[in-house]
Parts: sequence; C-alpha cells; structure tokens
Amino acid sequence: MNKPNGDGIKVITTNRKARHNYDLLTTFQAGLVLMGSEIKSIRANRVNLADGFVQERGDELWLMNVHVATYDSARHFGHTDPMRPRKLLLHRREINLILDKIREISFTAVPTKLYLERGRAKVEIAVARGKKLYDKRGDMAKRDAERQIRRVLKEG
Repeated sequence: MNKPNGDGIKVITTNRKARHNYDLLTTFQAGLVLMGSEIKSIRANRVNLADGFVQERGDELWLMNVHVATYDSARHFGHTDPMRPRKLLLHRREINLILDKIREISFTAVPTKLYLERGRAKVEIAVARGKKLYDKRGDMAKRDAERQIRRVLKEG
C-alpha cells in the first residue's frame, strides 16, 4: 500500500472509518500547508486520519483532528502540536462548492486518503452524509452475503 503507482502517487494512509460511517458523495483533491517536520513525519507514515474532519474558518477550509506525529530529529524547530489545524489548499470554486454543501443540514466533509503526488502531500476530502445505525448494519449484512457467495462459488 505504500508503493508509488504508475502516476507517481504514493498512498500514505486511508480513512476506512469514513467509508463505514458516511455515504461519500463527492471527492476533492486538496493540498496542505505543512511545516518541514510534518512532511517528514508524513513520509515516514506517522499520520492518522481516523477522527479527522474539515471545518470552515472564515472563508477557508481547515483540516482538523488529524494526528501527524512529531518528528524526532527535528528538535526545537519542528512542530510541537501533532493535532494542530492545517489549512487546505483548493481553488475558490471548489471551496465554494464544499462550503455550500457543508452548510446544509446532515452534510460534512471528511478526509478519506492522504498521499504524496510528485513529492507533495495531498489529501482527498469527501463531502459526505452520515449513515444511520441501520444503514451500517445493512452494509455489513450485504458484505457478509457477498463474501458467502464468493466462498460457495470458489468451492464449486
């Protein structure tokens, strides 16, 4: 999972919890404003997207609750707060689309994937709607049924 594909994209981490808790509607690619020690930690796979979300601050979007571990070799010049908010870099048109959606009731924006593209950290964010408990159970039942069918077909 940590190897570059043919496009020069190296996936660092994915947010499997987001696919379980939300119906993902639209995805966007965003850059991140990072410190030097943060990009080194990201390249070392020391990042966790599980509880992350996107928040509006003024007229901008910020990535919140994403844990980027401190880089040990950075000493006193590195980042000291692993959970600090990070500004997302998007085109104004994309920001306006996302803001329009998340201002509606029951929509949110969550990070789904963090990857390196040509040496730059990018995050894929998705506009999503939260799933109810019965939706999650239905998805699990459907997945189990498909797994059972594959098992039966494989056995012959």
